[in-house]
Amino acid sequence: MKAIRRFTVRPVLPEPLRPLSDLARNLRWSWHAETRDLFQSVDPERWAASGGDPVRLLGGVPPARLADLAQDRRFLRRLAAVAGDLNDYMTGERWYQAQPDELPAAIAYFSPEFGITAALPQYSGGLGILAGDHLKAASDLGVPLIGVGLLYRHGYFRQTLSRDGWQQEHYPVLDPHELPVALLEEPDGTPAQVALALPGGRQLHARIWLAQVGRVPLLMLDSDVEENDLGERGVTDRLYGGGSEHRLLQEMLLGIGGVRAVRTYCRLTGHPEPEVFHTNEGHAGFLGLERIAELCAGGLDFDSALEAVRAGTVFTTHTPVPAGIDRFDRELVARHFGPDAELPRIDVERVLRLGMETYPGGEPNLFNMAVMGLRLAQRANGVSLLHGNVSREMFSGLWPGFDADEVPITSVTNGVHAPTWVAPEVFRLGARQVGVHRAEDALTVGGSDRWDAVADISDQEIWDLRRGLREQLVTEVRERLRASWRQRGAGTAELGWIDGVLDPDVLTIGFARRVPSYKRLTLMLRDRDRLMDLLLHPERPVQIVVAGKAHPADDGGKRLVQELVRFADDPRVRHRIVFLPDYGMGMAQKLYPGCDIWLNNPLRPLEACGTSGMKAALNGCLNLSVLDGWWDEWFQPDFGWAIPTADGVGTDPDHRDDIEAAALYDLLEQRVTPRFYERGGPSGLPDRWIEMVRQTLSLLGPKVLAGRMVREYVERLYTPAALAHRSLDPDAARELAEWKGRVRGAWPAVTVDHVETSSSAALAELGTTLGLRVRVGLGDLGPDDVEVQAVSGRVDEEDRIGDATVVPLKPVGSPGQDGRWVYEGPLSLDRTGPFGYTVRILPAHRLLASSAELGLVAGPSEELVAAAGLLMR
Repeated sequence: MKAIRRFTVRPVLPEPLRPLSDLARNLRWSWHAETRDLFQSVDPERWAASGGDPVRLLGGVPPARLADLAQDRRFLRRLAAVAGDLNDYMTGERWYQAQPDELPAAIAYFSPEFGITAALPQYSGGLGILAGDHLKAASDLGVPLIGVGLLYRHGYFRQTLSRDGWQQEHYPVLDPHELPVALLEEPDGTPAQVALALPGGRQLHARIWLAQVGRVPLLMLDSDVEENDLGERGVTDRLYGGGSEHRLLQEMLLGIGGVRAVRTYCRLTGHPEPEVFHTNEGHAGFLGLERIAELCAGGLDFDSALEAVRAGTVFTTHTPVPAGIDRFDRELVARHFGPDAELPRIDVERVLRLGMETYPGGEPNLFNMAVMGLRLAQRANGVSLLHGNVSREMFSGLWPGFDADEVPITSVTNGVHAPTWVAPEVFRLGARQVGVHRAEDALTVGGSDRWDAVADISDQEIWDLRRGLREQLVTEVRERLRASWRQRGAGTAELGWIDGVLDPDVLTIGFARRVPSYKRLTLMLRDRDRLMDLLLHPERPVQIVVAGKAHPADDGGKRLVQELVRFADDPRVRHRIVFLPDYGMGMAQKLYPGCDIWLNNPLRPLEACGTSGMKAALNGCLNLSVLDGWWDEWFQPDFGWAIPTADGVGTDPDHRDDIEAAALYDLLEQRVTPRFYERGGPSGLPDRWIEMVRQTLSLLGPKVLAGRMVREYVERLYTPAALAHRSLDPDAARELAEWKGRVRGAWPAVTVDHVETSSSAALAELGTTLGLRVRVGLGDLGPDDVEVQAVSGRVDEEDRIGDATVVPLKPVGSPGQDGRWVYEGPLSLDRTGPFGYTVRILPAHRLLASSAELGLVAGPSEELVAAAGLLMR
């Protein structure tokens, strides 16, 4: 029988146990071992059955057990200690509070998904896990962040397999009352709400749920409310589901509704208003429009409001391919803005222009969310050094006339939240060396270049740790594999072989991630005979644990999953290679520590960062990866292996896969497995392998921390954005907007008319300084509006200047009778070989974050270049 109505019945805790409720409602328990240990001691069996979720645990503990605990003085002492520790964590000074006063009062951080814990399944992959780690690290550092996202009623899908290995999706309904979240309420006890205007006079209402992530509040908008019609109730049904209009409404609710939710939260709690707004990918880009509308309502014109909003906005791009960006039909966007819909006082054409692909090859009828994100943010970044380069190249069309390396997109390499991902056994080993508090600081605040204390851990301790973690993984894999085969229809009598799956003494490789084609889940299957030889080698076998979800609409990805599953089902190898369905945070926390090798073989350079290998590294797992994302930046032969790539232009994709798969097999056969199995010295241990583990922990450990990443965001992006925000008061915003309008209008008349040097010889000696004299036309602009620069450096065969040196030139006297200005300055010949220079003019204003900000540059005409003669050689 089915119930006609459902309630969530909350337990009434005895008074002495009331602090348990506060501990359960603050998600710090998800990365704080003492809190989890306390909850486990309440009822170990129910704790395991709840999946380690304190809210579910407390909902199922019998009243008699609670009454016993309320009389248990030892338990109450532990409870008081853990509750006191949380209070100290929430109220004490941390890293941020010890920094200079100029830091932002608050930062709002928007993301379409957040991976905080398996108990709050609101994530699909790396973007969400990164966002969750960002919030946790901000909490540990004391950064006053407010997270903003959506609460999806079905979360992301749960994955099972059919008998023949085809991915199947299931969407369990999530009841927010059973999640570790609470409704944000008005003073009269009614739920706080935001609303968006829809075409035709309708409205989209949403409640605001609050998840407390340590010190950081996470606001999650939920449209499944009675005030909405059925269609609007479904806006927050699934993560990355539905058609174009569904996605557009989700992104409007996230961006526009999210700003309104932040304002509501600050009004109700007294939290400082954010000075900086950070959008994690383009999905939340509409937040800039809502903030412009706020300022326009206060009397600013659109252009001035745009400048004020840009000053305090940070945009992070995660995609290295245009296909990964959300793009909407212009007409669809136009229908949802303007007089009959949302932001009625803003001209729809101004909205559309922000997302317009104005660069060569752009689609004029599409609205590009990343392009809007870049236009609404004064500061932007990619998520690794290589991805920063890829992003500058990909978006260079928005800054015509500039070399890609001058495009104003920097990079902050991602990090991972160590307390979430480091196995307790690894932490305990470190704490024995340096003490608990120093170990906690090392994992959260970071700041050191290397963890030297790792050198003092003995080879035997490292090897015993690694074997113990591998043994735990073997147990976990067998349990999950048995459950998966039962779901696939197998009977108990068929599953005896699972007791022999994996071996705690065999080299274990992990591969787990989303399954888009560029991540190449099945590259390992390219030469199946060779893979079988590796798996079944009599002296040096390997075993592989694979997991990953394909997007529900990606049949190509599902075929890759099926191909891998069918290979892993082969009785000859199924004890050595397994596919585990339903990859999520709970599985990942067992998988990373238990593997010896973390495999990553994407098509370079399509992996923006790839943080799974970082989580593995923090547990002493070695990376075997294509030089892409973070591995391209930090790889050293001391602690891993680089898979050679064939990513030259024109390489046939099939041939490329053959080449790179062969390189992977070569590395495994010739370098990786021999090192794992060799036993050198009197200890009888693989000492060279253990040294690589030691180097991974000591050299990579401090680099891959989310604490390092968030500190970089604070120092390099949030603080400059806050200072720019403060300097852009209404008068300054008007001044900057008027100046930009004037410069854009006058720019066609800005010219470089004549260039001469103090020597016309084609040869010159290193160290020579030439005098440069330039005549320029500025039209209606003056020297205060521009900077005239000499750009010099080595040149290639096509006279392109590389590794350029830029020197500003100074105006000499007044303009001539023809209105032209003369600029002069030195030109240092500081490099040997082919050397060249040019001259250019850029807009200049004290409130610009970058001289490329307007995308305007003037240089010598082709005739002038031709007349300039030979290059210096």
